[in-house]
Amino acid sequence: MLGPRTAGAGRLPLVIDKTVTIEINGSAQRIRMCAESRGLPPILIVQAGPGLPILHEVKKFQQHLHLESDFMVSYWEQRGCGIAPAQDAKSVSLPQQVEDLRSVLQWLENQTKQAVTVFGISLGGTITLQAAARESHSVKSVIAISPDANTASSDASVFLFLHAQSALAENRGLSARVKKLGEPPYTDSAAFQLRARLLSDLGGIEHGKKFSGILKETLFSMLRTYGPVGTAKALRNMNLIQRELLPQLVLLDLFADPPQIAVPVHYVFGAQDPLTPLAIVERLPLAIAAKETTVIRVPKAGHMVHFDQPEIVRSIVVKAKGETNAF
Repeated sequence: MLGPRTAGAGRLPLVIDKTVTIEINGSAQRIRMCAESRGLPPILIVQAGPGLPILHEVKKFQQHLHLESDFMVSYWEQRGCGIAPAQDAKSVSLPQQVEDLRSVLQWLENQTKQAVTVFGISLGGTITLQAAARESHSVKSVIAISPDANTASSDASVFLFLHAQSALAENRGLSARVKKLGEPPYTDSAAFQLRARLLSDLGGIEHGKKFSGILKETLFSMLRTYGPVGTAKALRNMNLIQRELLPQLVLLDLFADPPQIAVPVHYVFGAQDPLTPLAIVERLPLAIAAKETTVIRVPKAGHMVHFDQPEIVRSIVVKAKGETNAF
């Protein structure tokens, strides 16, 4: 358990800063809980994926969004992520992630005696939408950051984007890497990670950041959080989870069976995000019935909108704090 520490320059010290391990459907999972004062409403951060840990990014979230001044923030290390045993990583599936999230929401509501705002990112946004449809009593509202909705459409959008950028740049190195990537679907870690590298270098993940910069930042923060051995485990688990999930993600289509959600849902998309074409931005909120829906497409932002334009995202989250759960 971690003790109180400073949340960042100019911020109040954290009155709550503890990491707990809870048993979730046969898997030991860790949650770091942080707040500047007691009694604040809970918000759960559901990380992007597949296989990406979150505990090493707590400092980055705090520096960009500083949600701890308004919420008791819970950063959930999902099944198999981080320093989890390899067997946990091998047990990951999309249905299992949804069930795990439902259990975490029930646990957090029980701990705080309050309904939970859920902040889901990319694939984390996808499982958040699915879990919220079945946990209306535990959920206050949903903030869906760049949720994955239809893999086939996203893959086609990225494929066209990469070829267009390659032609515009007249860059032989880029053209060669795009050719090496080939056509979708991408069902193995090597192709998935090459695509992530290409999109990062073209500003589609974090706007204005290259892959090398993101990788350096990630490895440094992982070493600081998990140590050398733990970082090796986290990277191993990432590959194991991707091996399990990527073939499943090929079939992902929220439009085929859209969740029906009885709480407000606030969608946030990046205008420079090739993974979320405008057609999905326009179609997804219409397909998913919710108590209330807002949609914003943020300029100068890629897939990780919350890091590219944190003040805009923070304002949306804080506004949602005033919403009421009818249940």
